[in-house]
Amino acid sequence: MAFWDSWWRGGSAAQFDSGSASTNSIQLTRRHPQVSLTKQGATTGNLRVNLSWRMRTSDIEGRSKQSGRLLRHPLKLFQPDVVQAHTQGVVNVDLDLGCLYELMDGSKGVVQPLGSFFGSLNEPPYVRLSGDDRFGAPSGETLFVNLDHRESIKRLLFFVYIYDRTPAFDRTHAKVTLYPSNGPRVEIELDERAPQARSCAVFTVDNVKGELIVRREVKFVYGFQAELDRLYGWGLQWGRGYKTKA
Repeated sequence: MAFWDSWWRGGSAAQFDSGSASTNSIQLTRRHPQVSLTKQGATTGNLRVNLSWRMRTSDIEGRSKQSGRLLRHPLKLFQPDVVQAHTQGVVNVDLDLGCLYELMDGSKGVVQPLGSFFGSLNEPPYVRLSGDDRFGAPSGETLFVNLDHRESIKRLLFFVYIYDRTPAFDRTHAKVTLYPSNGPRVEIELDERAPQARSCAVFTVDNVKGELIVRREVKFVYGFQAELDRLYGWGLQWGRGYKTKA
């Protein structure tokens, strides 16, 4: 049973890379990091935020590279394969999705699996966690934001952290996807390599004079929620917590 940071006590025109018409998606990148949900007409109903990931394996990547080498050097076909150590194989990673929130009335907090802070959709903080996926299933983990109460939301920070096991963001293909009730989905890849990082600030949602702006962050840190808090100035007090094993 691992213990982690958990318990807290409160204290312009968008540019983006668009997907094809068939995918109907917007890709937020370093070059084009933000989009206006307001200008997309996507500020009502529930905003669904989904985390999904799959593991990289050195075996798969190795076979792909080896195939390329064989095409260039056919004689290597007759050489014995190099046996890789077990530690180079699949790494089991438990990624969790969470959200720091600040409302217009000044209240602040967190929604996350750790500590069982699941939030609420129809009352403050208007953010709700649907569940905790421990195995990287295609459905992943999902947070919902009730945008019918957007006037009550000042800012949100969505983050991903490795609760347990090996810090291995560099061994995962992770993606966070926003599904508004209207308009194209918004995709953010966690595509930067930070082998020892434990947490990643993925994106923010800011209420700027009534306009909801989504901004890509993808900032990796080596600590946990308390470090993300300091980075973005949330001002909560953090202690230790845990989640029970299923």
